[in-house]
Amino acid sequence: MTTARPAQPSIERTHTLRMQGDWGAANLHRVCGWVGQELTARSGPGTRFAIWNGRGFVDGVRAIARGEVDVAMVTPAAFVSAALDGRGVYEGEAHPQLRALGTVPQRDRLVFGVHRSLGITTFEQLRAAAPQLTVATAPDDGVNHVGIAAHALLERSKVDILGWGGSFLYAEQPFPAFDHVLAGRANAIVQEAVMVGPWQKFGGDYHFLEVEPEVLASLNNDLGWPSAVVEQGWFPGAPSFHTLDFSDFLMVTSTDLPDDIAYAIAWILGETREVIERQYAHLTPERSPITYPLDPVVMGRTPIPLHPGAARYYDALPTS
Repeated sequence: MTTARPAQPSIERTHTLRMQGDWGAANLHRVCGWVGQELTARSGPGTRFAIWNGRGFVDGVRAIARGEVDVAMVTPAAFVSAALDGRGVYEGEAHPQLRALGTVPQRDRLVFGVHRSLGITTFEQLRAAAPQLTVATAPDDGVNHVGIAAHALLERSKVDILGWGGSFLYAEQPFPAFDHVLAGRANAIVQEAVMVGPWQKFGGDYHFLEVEPEVLASLNNDLGWPSAVVEQGWFPGAPSFHTLDFSDFLMVTSTDLPDDIAYAIAWILGETREVIERQYAHLTPERSPITYPLDPVVMGRTPIPLHPGAARYYDALPTS
C-alpha cells in the first residue's frame, strides 16, 4: 500500500507558458488561470503565463499542433482522439505528437429537443412527420465541436432540416441558443451545457429524443465519440435517454513540453484542486460546469496518451 503523495514540483528556472482557453470568461479560461497561478508560484523569478482567448474546440488542438501555444483546453475531451490519426475534421492532418496533461471533469451531454406541441418523441416519428423546424444550435464551421456534432447527428439520423423547409439559428456559445428557444424564435435545439439553468426554464416544454443505437455506434466507430445516458428527470418530466457524451475538459499539449513542466501541471491539477473547486461551491456538483469534488485518479484517465511528465505524477498517486 502506497500512501505518500507525489512530490511537490519546484522549477528553479524562469520560463514563460503560453496557454489557450475559451472566449475569455468561461470555464476553460478559469482552469488556465488556476494552473498558471500555481505554476508561477513554483517556478523561478520572473516566470510568466499568458492565456490566449480561443474557442475551446478544434482551434485549441491546432494551436498545439502548430506550436502556437504550449497548453490548450479543449472540450469535449473524447473529440481530441480523432486528431491523433487524422479522422473527421482532421482528415489529412494527423497530429500524433499530441499529449494530455489531465482532464477536468465536466459531466455533459449533447441533446436534441423538439417542442412538445409537435407531438414527436422519437427520431422515427420525426422522419415520418418531416416538420418545419427552426433549430437553435452552433455552426458547423469545422471548428465548433457543438456545431460539428449537431450536424453529424442530424445527418446520420436522416433529419433534413433545410429540405423540410426549416432553418437554423446559429450561435457560437450556448446561451444565445437558449435565448432563441425562450423567446419562441426556435422550436428545436441541439446543444450542450445541460447543467445550466436555462434548460430547466424551457425543458418541460420539450421532448428530448433518444439517439438511435446505430447512429451512436457509427459516431463512436468512425470518430471516437462516445454515448451516455441522461437520467430520468434531468429535464422537467423527461424520461431517461441515450445521446452523445459531451463530457470533460482536456488539457492538451505536445511532446515538446519539458517533462518537469508537464509533471508540475499534472501535480497542480491533482494537488491544488481546491483552488478551482471553491469557485463552483455555490452550485451543487451535478449542476456545476465543473463536476467536483475532483479525483486525481480520474483526472489522469485521458482519451489520448499522457505526456510522460504528467504520467509520472499520476503513476505516483497513492494506491490502496
